[in-house]
Amino acid sequence: MIQEGQVVLFEFPQTDQKTGKLRPALVLRKVPGPYDDWLICMISSELSQEVPELDEPILEKHKDFRVSGLKKSSLIRITRLAVVHKSVLLGTIGSIDKERLKRIRTKLSDWLAST
Repeated sequence: MIQEGQVVLFEFPQTDQKTGKLRPALVLRKVPGPYDDWLICMISSELSQEVPELDEPILEKHKDFRVSGLKKSSLIRITRLAVVHKSVLLGTIGSIDKERLKRIRTKLSDWLAST
């Protein structure tokens, strides 16, 4: 069962629509409606790609890193989003804590509302 805050595996497409590679993604929220669709965002181990004040680093020293299922410090890329059906999510590897999920949602919401 997919839940908000889980770290899942997904073949995240590239922005030019070329086939992406299997990578972790964060489940942000279930999309309203009759379908089992979920809003997810990409997770990358390329810390140098961070957009300050927007992306969310999850480092090995953070308290929820161990339960995230990630292999090394990573970056939750908040603006790298996709809406997907649960059937294309290839398994859950872990989760993040509720406070981090709330902070990520707030960053995304603030960014969308900014002018």
